[in-house]
Parts: sequence; C-alpha cells; structure tokens
Amino acid sequence: MMQPWFPDAKLGIFIHYGIYAVKGIPESWSFFNGQIGYDDYMSQLDGFTASKYDPEAWADLFERAGAKYAVLTTKHHDGVALWDTDANDLSVVKKTPAGRDLVGPYVEAMRSHGIKVGFYFSHLDWSHPDYATIYPTRGSIEQPDPARYSNRFAYPAPGKEDPEAWKRFIKFHRQQLEELSTRFGDVDIYWFDGEWERDSDQFDMKGLRDQLLAWQPNAIFNSRLLDYGDYATPEQGMPIEPPDGPWEFCVTVNDSWGYQVQDHNHKSVRQIVRMFAETIGMGGNMLLDVGPYEDGSLQPEQVERLEGLGAWIRKHEEAIYGTVAGLPNGMFYGASTLSKDRKTLYLFFFDKPFDQIAVKGLRTAVKRATILSSGRELKHTKIGGLGETPGIEWIDIPEEEIDPHATVVKLEFDEELKLYQGKGRG
Repeated sequence: MMQPWFPDAKLGIFIHYGIYAVKGIPESWSFFNGQIGYDDYMSQLDGFTASKYDPEAWADLFERAGAKYAVLTTKHHDGVALWDTDANDLSVVKKTPAGRDLVGPYVEAMRSHGIKVGFYFSHLDWSHPDYATIYPTRGSIEQPDPARYSNRFAYPAPGKEDPEAWKRFIKFHRQQLEELSTRFGDVDIYWFDGEWERDSDQFDMKGLRDQLLAWQPNAIFNSRLLDYGDYATPEQGMPIEPPDGPWEFCVTVNDSWGYQVQDHNHKSVRQIVRMFAETIGMGGNMLLDVGPYEDGSLQPEQVERLEGLGAWIRKHEEAIYGTVAGLPNGMFYGASTLSKDRKTLYLFFFDKPFDQIAVKGLRTAVKRATILSSGRELKHTKIGGLGETPGIEWIDIPEEEIDPHATVVKLEFDEELKLYQGKGRG
C-alpha cells in the first residue's frame, strides 16, 4: 500500500556502493558481460576497505540536498552483501578488509536526519551456485533459445535444469530478506532489481510481498516486485508522459551507477535541476544516484552537484514540497506544480526569456504573480480569448530576476484553478 509520505518526498538519493568501486568498473555487469573474468572481479574483495565510510556525513549532505529518502545497494547482482548475512559467507564483513556491517550505520545515520530508509536488493544472484538452475516459465523449457539462455551466470545448460536447486535458492533469497527486514528496524522502501530473468510465480512475488509486509507493515515496494509493486521506476530516460499512479525517475549524476574510474561526464547542476523540476511537474519523485569510492567517500563532483541542487531547492521549497503535478503538456513551455488546494500555480522556466513568459488555458483569473525566491511582484496581462476559450496570460520577467538554474514564478488565485483543454472555437 502506498504510504502518503512518498508522493510528497520529491527527492531521494540512490547509493550504489560495493566492491566494484575498487577497480572502478561496472557493478556486476562487468563479469556478466565478459568485460572482466569472474575471479578477477571478485579479487576486488581484497581491496574493499570502507576506510572513510561515514554515513553520517552522507546523511548530512543528503539532507542539505533536500532529499527525504535514500536507497542503499545492500546487495547487487554480484551477490556481495553489505551486512553480516548468515545465509552464506559472501559479504563485506567476512570477505573484505572492511570487516564490518555497513547497513546498520547507514540506517542509523539516515534516521537521525529524518531521511526515510530504503534497501536496494537484487533478486538474482550471479554468484550463488543454486541460482542459474532453471529457465523462466515464459520461455520454451523443452527447446530454450540458445542465444537468450547462453549466459551461465543466469541460466543452466540445456538439459541441466535443477528445480531442487532453485528451491534452495529461494530459501536463501528469503533468508537474506528476513535478515534485512528484522535486524535494522523500520524499512520504508524495498527497492528491488534483477527480476527479469525469472517469472513472478517462480519467485512467488505475491507470497514475498505478503511476508515482507508481515515483517514491515508500512513498507512500500518498487515495480520490480513485478505485479506486486507500489510505484513505477523509469530509469535513466525521463518519461514524456508520466506513468500511471505514483512513480520515481531514477537517474545518475554522471553516466554510471557505481564509481567508474573513466566516467567524468557529470551532469551540471542546471541539468539536474531541470530534470528534477520536470519530474515533480509530472507528479513524480527523482531518485538521484551517487557512486562512492571504495573507501566510502563521495566523489567531489557529485558532492558539488548535490550541494548545488540543495541550494536551489531551499530557495524554492514552497513550489516543491506539498505540491502535486502541474499543467498538462503544451500549456506552458516549462515545468509547473500546483498547491494541493489548487489556488497556487508554480511555473518553472529554464531559459532566459526576451521579456515575457506565457501560460495558456487558465480559466481562473490570476490575482497576483511574483518571483518566488524574491517575492517581487510581476506585471501580467491576459490577451485574447473567445467564449469559453481563455486568452493567453503574459507575464513580464525582469532580467535581474532570472535564476541561473531555473526561475520559479508564483501565480495566486482567489479560487481553485480551472483549466481549459479544448480545441478552441472555430
């Protein structure tokens, strides 16, 4: 069941942290796709120290960035757990110089800053000996497609299926989730991944949801619980039309989820602000990802981006928190949000206008227009219109009020805003 805090949260921080940061290579996929051998990948265990791991500093930064929740990769597809799992010995506690649980301190730090706690967890496990033992039921079991099922980290060789081994894997899968659900207090979000290689019934996703809710009655689940998730999670590519229901756009600060040594292509603060404004303008949240170094410290460029985003958010909080999706596409060339009582509209524009910005389709008269950050009142005039088709609201924008990242104009109404979305009178 969707919890009311989630649609109001607007911003979360994703943290991809694991042994893959030692060499700065793609998390898990680097061995799955043959970029590096499995043993070479796992040799990173020996270099993972978490020597500067300071989740309190993370939480302080995330709070200053304006985030209301965070999601940590407790276990990626490589199977390396960040907590002291009893289900096997593949954890940073037992296998790395870090030698300690990293999940508990993360949870405590986030809670101390009022940040909701999320656990990323991969359903699949390319290291577990019982994982690659069955094909998905949606495929042909008798004659599986050789190309589709050729990767031995994911699927068995033809004729080598082992349903009993799969049962053992599911027992392991549930044991790890029970540990995460019962050792660390309240879990606000289960952010699942790795669901695509099997089917819902093979994982018994319904039974899993029921069990997780028995442990954590107030938890919510992303869509990668297949048919039993609470919200959609479009990834990297921003949707043009919002998904139905609650949703979250997950996106990286640069091009990579975890730290990758060659990736210096960090988005600018302005680009991140724009993505954020467009996301909340469509009624979604943005889950912005950072990839710490192996020692647990954050990349300076990513810290800078979060600081910049937070500075912009603090000037415009009124237009962000406590709002809902704004105008439909085409009514304003920018993003917008609307107060829950529908008496205040916030317009976000990203480029410097020559003199004015325009809004179409407002059937309710604008009482007052101001620059949100400064309170400066703006001249506005409605021009045109015929019958039920309203004219265009033109708003003067002084050049000195332009924000370098995104400018927000506040429109106030005496009544609830009503919109016109017809085809005009001809």
